[in-house]
Amino acid sequence: MALPGSAAPLGDDHATADADRILVFSKTAGFRHDSIPEGIAALENLGTEHGFTVDATEDAADFTAANLDRYDAVVFLSTTGDVLGDDQQNAFEEYIAAGGGYVGIHAAADTEYDWPFYGGLAGAYFESHPHIQPATVTVEDRAHAATAHLGPAWERTDEWYNYRSNPRDTARVLASLDETSYEGGTMDGDHPIAWCQEYQGGRAFYTGGGHTKESYAEPEFLTHLLGGIRYATGAVQADCRPESGYTPLYDGAAAGLGDWRQAGPGSFTEDEGTLTSSGGMGLLWYGKPFQSYSLKLDWRMAGDDNSGVFVGFPASEDPWSAVERGYEIQIDATDAADRTTGAIYGVQSADIEARDRALNPPGEWNTYEIRVEGERLQVLLNGVLVNDFVNRDPRRSLRNGHIGLQNHGDEDEVSFRNIRVQKLRQGS
Repeated sequence: MALPGSAAPLGDDHATADADRILVFSKTAGFRHDSIPEGIAALENLGTEHGFTVDATEDAADFTAANLDRYDAVVFLSTTGDVLGDDQQNAFEEYIAAGGGYVGIHAAADTEYDWPFYGGLAGAYFESHPHIQPATVTVEDRAHAATAHLGPAWERTDEWYNYRSNPRDTARVLASLDETSYEGGTMDGDHPIAWCQEYQGGRAFYTGGGHTKESYAEPEFLTHLLGGIRYATGAVQADCRPESGYTPLYDGAAAGLGDWRQAGPGSFTEDEGTLTSSGGMGLLWYGKPFQSYSLKLDWRMAGDDNSGVFVGFPASEDPWSAVERGYEIQIDATDAADRTTGAIYGVQSADIEARDRALNPPGEWNTYEIRVEGERLQVLLNGVLVNDFVNRDPRRSLRNGHIGLQNHGDEDEVSFRNIRVQKLRQGS
């Protein structure tokens, strides 16, 4: 029996009945990266440290339905060229359709150009690259497990790929390259470098990093890979729908707290674009009202804490105005069904089964999308609809109102990031 994280023979059983197991595939039919051994060793170490089993292979014959069914995700580690035959491709397509996970690292985008399914799964094909050099990576999604540990900008050295197409319309871009920070970028200033998506029944994560041997000794890059693996296996949840057209209300940089106001006691502290609640009961609210909109924000509880997002309330310096005249989308690890995460507080419980499947536990980041269209209020948690409510109380009309973040009390610590809004067409 293999120890967790060991490169076990492919015929061995799981180390534990419920342990995740990944297959690392590194066959090359084109250029071969000399960092592949370091990559395999790094993934094995991550498995040992985090409790999943790693099998490594360069044998395409391992792509059978029966064998792939043993794995929670398959990692294409700097594969190149045509590495799978027709039957093996069919088996892998069936694996993804059944809910399997895919992780692509670096030259995984330089693979299987004549297999459209794979191109869609990877998200984009390689086109070219300049010389190895430092660059600034702009972190666009700080809730996904692959990027939540990073600040707004990530400085690192690698071989930076240009791609034949831009995946932004089909995948959630997690990080992009600042083309002004290095030489040789060819994507006109919109240069995704890491992304995730749900694809034909499965989950996919790709990162363009990982060319150099040194990459696999970088703690931040290893955490980046770990987060992508955890997403692909389903160990963590994320909203990987494509996103565009949102205006930041708070990002800690260009969008600061200038348009926000604190009502009542307590406050929020700021640190690298993260707001964390302190004291209360109070409310940090945005000074401009909204009509028909999609509000997205990332949030994290430290433990069994209490907070919420208020919508639809009138301007007031009294936080109780939001309680009495608006609606609160609750954040609370444990409470009654109509007062726990995903609920419209005191009014309507979330779909608990859907909520539980979508929810990351305390200590992990989650993403809310709160859609207000007329008197309809929908709550999506990590991309999954968990509440659908229609207001019938004229005193709480949702058609025009403010948004706010609750700081609930001295013992409650809830953090927020990347608050953004998109106006929706009236009646859409």
